[in-house]
Amino acid sequence: MAMSQPQSLPYAIEVSPDSTLQFTITNDPPTADGAEGASRCVMTLRHPGLTNQHLAFKVKTTQPRRYLVRPNQGIVAPGSSETVSILLVDKERYVLWSTYDRLGQSALDHSKDKFLVQSCVVSDEFSSQFRNEPRGEAGQYKPELIEALTAMWNSATAQSSSGSGSVVPMFNKKLHVRHVAVPNNAMGSNNSATGGGASVAGTVGTSASMAAVGARTAGSRSLPTNLQEGNRNNTDQMSPDQMYEEVTSLRRKYDELVAFSVNLTAERDILNNTLEQTKRDLNREMATRSALEKQGLKVSSRTQDLKSKQSKGGVSMRTLVMAMVITFLFAVKATNNGSVGVLKKVPVLSKMLGFKCCSKHKTKEEVVENVETDEL
Repeated sequence: MAMSQPQSLPYAIEVSPDSTLQFTITNDPPTADGAEGASRCVMTLRHPGLTNQHLAFKVKTTQPRRYLVRPNQGIVAPGSSETVSILLVDKERYVLWSTYDRLGQSALDHSKDKFLVQSCVVSDEFSSQFRNEPRGEAGQYKPELIEALTAMWNSATAQSSSGSGSVVPMFNKKLHVRHVAVPNNAMGSNNSATGGGASVAGTVGTSASMAAVGARTAGSRSLPTNLQEGNRNNTDQMSPDQMYEEVTSLRRKYDELVAFSVNLTAERDILNNTLEQTKRDLNREMATRSALEKQGLKVSSRTQDLKSKQSKGGVSMRTLVMAMVITFLFAVKATNNGSVGVLKKVPVLSKMLGFKCCSKHKTKEEVVENVETDEL
């Protein structure tokens, strides 16, 4: 299949297949290779060699719980390529098969599932972390390198969306998904011999083809030497029918094991995604609570300042009582010393306090009283 031509951009990675990812849906568990009937698709990403720098890639999907992408991000050296395996989760495969069983192929023809492949140029310093690094299951990097890639993509995406700082040029390639259901009888007819009779030659040919399928199913995993020799001796002693039954049994067991491992991996990824989402929610909640607490401290400090200002501006009850006591003591002292006469000269206070006025300020009643006394 020809690679896509991304308009000769130095930061664009070549994607194969070009526009559509096809998944074969069967009622049997998916096989581990890309043979017919497998719910698996392989995507090849190649560095076009238009730049001497490494390219970083990231594969996204609109249905992260339906597909298992391995690896979903990585680094590609100039002139090299990376194989990305996309597995349809067994639970979702059953859902799609039940949809086909009820409504037919037309219900699967208009799938809204999509994939997005992004690529950008990375510096030599960043790409040097990934050189000669051992990779684990399905080409996965170790957790430290995965976190570094995730942080790099988050930073590049944030800069592109905000437009601030040095925007990293990114290439985006969208791919559609097509689900094709293959009934079991259709697949069985491909493996059966044509014609009414079943001769010995036909049986041997069918057994040989099933043995080849079993060899492809095993993939690149090789058995130890002693087991290979024992299997070769046992195979030589088997009849074609026994060989056919043995290969069929082994293939069934292997398919069940692969389906079980795929389900475990999918559940692990779902739990990891849920854990990461919970951590982000917790960090966001802690940041919000911290901000609210800081605002609360500021408000309380302002309230205390206002109270202190009010207390400075007014007169407290204690101060008023102390002033009254001191005034009373001074009045008693003035009375004992005979200094109260000074208040007689104040017209209003002298009348309020009951002091007798001087001769200049005698009232008419007092003058008349004095005259009557003289007459008598």
